[in-house]
Amino acid sequence: MADPAGEFLQPELSISGLPDRGRVLCRGFIESVTYVPASQVASFTAIVTDHDVPRSKGGFAAVAAEPPTARKPGGTGRRDRLRVVWLGRRRVPGVDPGCELRLEGMLTFRDGLPTMFNPRYEILSRQENQ
Repeated sequence: MADPAGEFLQPELSISGLPDRGRVLCRGFIESVTYVPASQVASFTAIVTDHDVPRSKGGFAAVAAEPPTARKPGGTGRRDRLRVVWLGRRRVPGVDPGCELRLEGMLTFRDGLPTMFNPRYEILSRQENQ
């Protein structure tokens, strides 16, 4: 039997507290989004962190120049980012840098980052235009 919509039976985790694999429920802020050109297969990617990204005066999200830190399965490194990928979509309305999301889905590792494909999501808050 399916869970009723909007009811979560498992505890909500922070991005830095995610396990290596498995079904998880977490909450975080969108740090950045990636749009692919029309010539490539449709997908929409967002990077999620535990904290809100500072905004610049122009209203765009400031993205750190350093590479994201990640922990490989079995490793001891720090993990503070989650990659979320929606396959078959070029855009997800309301998912923009600075917005807060609750995500539920299967967690795996791809290219050194914890990754969730096509998660169930809820938009909790959005950044106001400055």
